Amino acid sequence: MKKIVAFSAFLALAVTVAHAQVGGDVRFGFQLSPGFSWMSTSTNKINTSGTNLGLKLGMVGEFYFQENYAVTTGLGFFFNTGGTLLHERPGNFWVNSELPESCRNLPANAKLKYSMQYVEIPIGLKMRTREFGYVRYYFEPNLGLAFRTQAKGDIINQGDECKDINIRSDVNLFNLFWGLGGGIEYSVSESTSLVGGVGMQFGFADATKDDDSVIIENGTTAQEKSKGVIRAFIIRLGVMF
Repeated sequence: MKKIVAFSAFLALAVTVAHAQVGGDVRFGFQLSPGFSWMSTSTNKINTSGTNLGLKLGMVGEFYFQENYAVTTGLGFFFNTGGTLLHERPGNFWVNSELPESCRNLPANAKLKYSMQYVEIPIGLKMRTREFGYVRYYFEPNLGLAFRTQAKGDIINQGDECKDINIRSDVNLFNLFWGLGGGIEYSVSESTSLVGGVGMQFGFADATKDDDSVIIENGTTAQEKSKGVIRAFIIRLGVMF
């Protein structure tokens, strides 16, 4: 919680500094960006086994402190992010959620699919080139804070009763991520640009709670304590005014 509070304070301070520096040179816009996400963990007993096709939708603000350098931020949704994890060990998963009895005490190699929705507040530094004709190129590293709003889960090959389960109680409320992106801006008028690019997003906070249990080699039960993080490849599409 202390890290989350400190990160939120950093976001607020950075935006405040940007407002003080821009002198009125501000741009706003929207993005509608497809994203392919997957999950990985800190143990080799739980492996990536599928990706989700999701969508980023939201508002973007650029606060320029020099002609080609800006602090960027925004507010948006990332729909259907997550992925599928294969659990090599048998166990009892999503224990904080209301699951049918047939969806508990799963065998080895069970596949659990996460489909989550987050509200995201990113902050970044945008660096762009001078204009070549109607085109500029840009590069943008960023950090972000995300709040989980929905979380659904499917247990693959376990019957229809194990699909579309509400698993919010087994997904942490907050997530932190960093990313890198780049692409082009194409000017369609003096004040309007179309934006296209690609980027990677890397979660570095544990998205999953550690209340599950697994059966280890000697037949005893142990708490499952792996760190599960979300990663995504984003195709950025947007318009800036």
